[in-house]
Amino acid sequence: MSGNGNDSGSGFTTCLWFDGNAEAAADYYLSVFKDGRLGRIGRYTEAGPGRADSVMVVEFEINGQKFIGLNGGPQFTFSEAISFQIHCADEAEADYYWSALTSDGGEEGVCGWVKDKFGVSWQVIPAGAIDLISDPDPGRASRATAAMMQMKKLDVAQMRRAADAG
Repeated sequence: MSGNGNDSGSGFTTCLWFDGNAEAAADYYLSVFKDGRLGRIGRYTEAGPGRADSVMVVEFEINGQKFIGLNGGPQFTFSEAISFQIHCADEAEADYYWSALTSDGGEEGVCGWVKDKFGVSWQVIPAGAIDLISDPDPGRASRATAAMMQMKKLDVAQMRRAADAG
């Protein structure tokens, strides 16, 4: 995303399909994720299919992941079939993302999932949660997972207490 017109980089770019609000979405994600930057903005021309000079695509990068927001129209919408995991260093960081992504029209889900105001799904994962549900002791892993299944926002301390209760 150097903006130099060279698109032959390595890795992947995730394309998110929006209905006319890709630029607003990019601005929103850049406000939520502090490690981000805006890239190029491409506009529709007289060739269409969008209104000439309206935003067709907007490049942005958050937490090292490249995205393209495409104003493609109302034909496709987001679903929970695809989500982005946010691995948080601690509960405070998890609380920040949970609050930021559920505010202004976002929705809480279960097991650490949220849907932001644009309908994109995220998994907010505090440090230690994955270790608990994948504990080599199947009983500990099962108890931690059972506790997690009852939660919306993940509470690692509660998951740990459940794992230790055996």
